[in-house]
Amino acid sequence: MSTTVHRTRSGRTTAGPGAVRPRRSALAVFGSAGLALVAAALAGIWVGAVPLAPGGVVLTLLDRALDPLGIEVRGGLEGTQAAVLLQLRLPRVVLAVLVGAALAVAGAGYQGVFRNPLADPYLLGAAAGAGLGATLTIAYSPVQSIGPVGVVPLAAFAGALFGVFCALALGTVSGGSHGPTLLLAGIAVAAFLSAAQSLVQQQNTDDLRAIYGWMIGQLGSSQWSDIGMVLPYLGVSCGVLLFCGRALDVLSLGDDEAGSLGVHPGRLRLLVILAASLATASAVAVSGLIGFVGLVVPHIVRRLAGGSYTRVLPLSLLVGGAFLVLADLIARVLLAPAELPIGVVTAFVGAPFFAGLLWSGARRR
Repeated sequence: MSTTVHRTRSGRTTAGPGAVRPRRSALAVFGSAGLALVAAALAGIWVGAVPLAPGGVVLTLLDRALDPLGIEVRGGLEGTQAAVLLQLRLPRVVLAVLVGAALAVAGAGYQGVFRNPLADPYLLGAAAGAGLGATLTIAYSPVQSIGPVGVVPLAAFAGALFGVFCALALGTVSGGSHGPTLLLAGIAVAAFLSAAQSLVQQQNTDDLRAIYGWMIGQLGSSQWSDIGMVLPYLGVSCGVLLFCGRALDVLSLGDDEAGSLGVHPGRLRLLVILAASLATASAVAVSGLIGFVGLVVPHIVRRLAGGSYTRVLPLSLLVGGAFLVLADLIARVLLAPAELPIGVVTAFVGAPFFAGLLWSGARRR
């Protein structure tokens, strides 16, 4: 069906029947992504070493949700199964959703700012800084927790922000906030912090197993306190990134064009980098270093919904959460009763995907 365009007296244009297609398409894509996230979360809750009846899980969750209203739902799980659901399985799935969503939307933000499809959330030294902070804490900290919060997540969070701050400071001193300068600054800072981490590891070989376990990613020790610690930071950072979607679309036209349309490229670039870095730091603080999520998911979203960041950013939240829940589910069941590190699973998926991007790019050239 062809699209008919009509011009009103005010000069505005309205479209005929063909104009509703993008709206229906957006509704279908967002609806599918939301259903995929719900399905992945339910699978992550139901499947595991202790099988949980799907109906009992739903009734238990309804009972807990309606309990503040004084409504009791009978027929849910009891005893050990209820404890497994509420204290082990559910916080792990919720944390996987949050971490996957944060890494995916941060990766999309970085790719928009640097106009580089191979950018990822660890680009500016967040991974190296988090690794150094966690390594120093594991090797030298006399305490393991401060109240309900572990010391290692706090140190990883601070280290990730420190790494990004150093990259931004070096990039600013070296030539401003332009993409290539910041990329080179991030590489330099990451190399220095990684060298410092290697030195600490060499001096503390007894702690290598714990350090390595954190570095390849883990969600097995997820607790509700972890969710409470990172949720405020994730909420603020993801909200800022979503707010910047339309401005990133304008920035994709180039700095000069963006400036002529009322967008300040330097300020936008700094705001998105800070928000994406905060989301990344929050995620790695509770999950360790889980690679490829921020690289793979935005590309999947672009294939589904196009390149507009008003769609890419919110869809990355949904698809990133579903992706990491499914990756964690594979990590739990593939070698049961043993458990694979989740970073290994995402690497097995992400590395071939990365190679495919390079190959397809070479074919187009």
